[in-house]
Amino acid sequence: MQGYIINITRVKDEDLIVVILTHDSIKTLYRFYGARHSTIHLGYKIDFESLASLKSTIPQLRSVLHLGTPWNIHRERMLAWQAFIRLFYLHLKDIALIDTFYFDLLESCADIWHKQNPKRIAIEAYSKLLRFEGRLHDDLICFNCEEPIKEDLTLIRAFLPAHKHCAWNQTFERLHVKTLFEEHSTIAFDDEEVESLWKIMLEGF
Repeated sequence: MQGYIINITRVKDEDLIVVILTHDSIKTLYRFYGARHSTIHLGYKIDFESLASLKSTIPQLRSVLHLGTPWNIHRERMLAWQAFIRLFYLHLKDIALIDTFYFDLLESCADIWHKQNPKRIAIEAYSKLLRFEGRLHDDLICFNCEEPIKEDLTLIRAFLPAHKHCAWNQTFERLHVKTLFEEHSTIAFDDEEVESLWKIMLEGF
């Protein structure tokens, strides 16, 4: 079985509780401490086995193989990946069975993470996630006053659109936001705007 590690919690004697996003489920597994265990980190894609445990009510994580990518060794890209993937845990932590969309989305991001600005990849993926979940407000109606936004458009958490005077956040060109929402592309945004969108995304899915 394969999946992405979206959370790691240390418990007694250096044991770990590991949460893994697989193709169609979220698995919480226990890894007992031992010198022969391979190193695991948040964000790693792994091949693994889940076995019933006599020592814990949580299944045991066994036979872990890290399915590495070239960008795993690049610190800045890996830190951005970990920040991005941590959001999946916060968003899906109370769900056991999930649609394959989430795993496939991470797969597509991982495939190009080394080729482009990873923050742009994450923002574009996030817009796809919002679309999939029916939460992408591409009508550009202000969440606060419920009036159409013609100018001074800003975004808040979950990329909810608002008038600047309703949310007091950084403004973006209306056409650029439409491009992001409809084409899932950040090409119209400069790097400073991408940083702002990244920070909004990190507020939570």
